[in-house]
Amino acid sequence: MRPFGNDITNIPNNNGGGGNGNGGGGDDHTNANSTNGNNNATTNTDANGNQDNVGDNANHNDNSNIPVAITDDPRIPPHIARIGGVAAFSPIAGKGVIRVVRRCEDAKENNKLDLSQCELMQIPDAVYHLMRNTELQTCNLSGNVLKKVSPKFALKFSAITDLNLSHNQLTRLPDEFASLTELTRLNISNNSFIVLPQVVFKLPNLTTLDAQNNAILEIDTEEAITSNQLALVDLRNNPLSRNCRRKLQDFQTSFRLEISNDVEDDW
Repeated sequence: MRPFGNDITNIPNNNGGGGNGNGGGGDDHTNANSTNGNNNATTNTDANGNQDNVGDNANHNDNSNIPVAITDDPRIPPHIARIGGVAAFSPIAGKGVIRVVRRCEDAKENNKLDLSQCELMQIPDAVYHLMRNTELQTCNLSGNVLKKVSPKFALKFSAITDLNLSHNQLTRLPDEFASLTELTRLNISNNSFIVLPQVVFKLPNLTTLDAQNNAILEIDTEEAITSNQLALVDLRNNPLSRNCRRKLQDFQTSFRLEISNDVEDDW
């Protein structure tokens, strides 16, 4: 399955001339009649008496500007089909779209959005559209290929309490994450962070932060790394420098800080 991002909504509609269901002769006939500025079925009749064909083609052209779903797959809900066609997807990628849509529909029932293992490169706009009337409680985006999370995510899903971003390719979190005021658990393990995002310490109700298995080298102890509710920050299996380890061991925090045992050589 190839990863997909906003392609779920940004595929152009199939309005090209080659996509018309009528034959080429019918289209030429319709275009010839349309030069008179009138697509009425009763205005022109050709030498062969094909008046009915004129009307059929004219009606076809009248409807050609209406967005249509360019897929025969009945599993694509009509409201998603209207957002944009999916015919440009390969059959395998199309299954990925269906998976995302189905999981969004499930989230409307249980307020828990699970988009794990969907090979997302970014969060599709269609997800925000589908979830616009749903107040999510949890969101699982683990096991994708996300390189960033847009500020829109925090603004649209500000009520979530549990967010799993593990096993992606993230290197930073947007400052807008501070608006996730209800978030209590955040998992950013197994990503590509080289510094611990400072925004996590601006989350007023965060109790648990899992940042294992990243590429974090240093922790800026000059910045505020305190939180009223934070109980655990897990930094195990990060290549922290020996100097950073020493500073963290001596640093007084209000939460439990877990780091791996010292190693012989600095990274």
